[in-house]
Amino acid sequence: MEIQVTKQELESRIKRLCAAITEKRPEWDTAIILSRVNQYYFTGTMQDGLLVIKNGGTTKYFARRSYERAKEESPLHAIYPMESYKDIAQVMGGDFGNTLIEAEVVTVGILEKFKKHFTIKHMYPIENIIFGVRAVKSPYELYWMTESGKQHSHLLNEVAPSILREGMSELDFSAELYEKMLKLGFHGVSRFYRHQTEMIAGQIGFGENSLYPTNFDGPGGMKGMCPAVPIIGSRDRLLKKGDLVFVDIGFGMYGYHSDRTQVYMFGATPSDEVVKVHRKCIEIEKKAAELLRPGNLPSEIYNKIIDDLDSDFLNNFMGFGKRHVKFLGHGIGLHIDEHPVIANGFNIPLQENMVIALEPKKGIAGVGMVGVEDTYIVTPDGGLCITGGEKDIMVI
Repeated sequence: MEIQVTKQELESRIKRLCAAITEKRPEWDTAIILSRVNQYYFTGTMQDGLLVIKNGGTTKYFARRSYERAKEESPLHAIYPMESYKDIAQVMGGDFGNTLIEAEVVTVGILEKFKKHFTIKHMYPIENIIFGVRAVKSPYELYWMTESGKQHSHLLNEVAPSILREGMSELDFSAELYEKMLKLGFHGVSRFYRHQTEMIAGQIGFGENSLYPTNFDGPGGMKGMCPAVPIIGSRDRLLKKGDLVFVDIGFGMYGYHSDRTQVYMFGATPSDEVVKVHRKCIEIEKKAAELLRPGNLPSEIYNKIIDDLDSDFLNNFMGFGKRHVKFLGHGIGLHIDEHPVIANGFNIPLQENMVIALEPKKGIAGVGMVGVEDTYIVTPDGGLCITGGEKDIMVI
């Protein structure tokens, strides 16, 4: 498989985007792509730039920094240097008509610059349309996600257990794990679409730190470095015998992520109750994975799983205390948090080759967060796991 995306694939993505926009907004004239991950998806390069797509398929990419790198990395031909939006107007004209923008990315300041150089009749959000296009993965994307999943599985099954040692801090563990990740081919960052979400790899917590309140929209917890940097891991929390170790991290290669969680017990055997709860989460993941078939609705999958759980188990399920997330899984790709989401409100049927991370988890007071997470490709036979499959708590 080629490392860089091909011109043919990029043209196919742009064509699918244009068709999806036309279906939603047949009166459209122009689409503007400003966010760097979406630029990468449609151009194969990630610069300080702006992509303009016209109804009919005409596509031009304007790069401020670095134009030279954009020319080297992107197989598209229509790439232009840009110092300001005035340069775009000189190439494409200033009348953009009915325009779609990334409403959650374009700031008031950027919008004012648009209005200075372009005439826009009506403005519409494009995010959900792009999410729909990106949700179905191509063979190129599936290849890199599958490769990521293989390394991810090796990392958490073989590498992480060899790092854990008594007296090390969460920060020590995170740093040493991150070094190993890079040597296995990790692309260095776990990207999220959610506004102002920052993460180097994921959530790591010893014992009850894995239940600590976070600003991250996930079931697990993490104390982090300090209030200003509530990620990576605590310098002060040291590993001791009898600690549960919660590792919920993303992996990724050439931009494409996998997501997996593994729970360890250090220097002791988990209690029967802890094992029982963890294995119930495994059972839930298996049931949900069976339902990852084209045509099934994410909301119906979510409700079927939740409705089958008794009230006792639902207490502290997908969170702890009053903190619960309202999903069971999420799409994944260039971002870790993509569409579709296995949750209420997501009523667009699954399609083959969507990729979804399922993560049933439950907090246990005095112990920490248990449960599993794996990444699956939607197929006619149910979810195809690319991260090795759910595992019992590993005793170290």
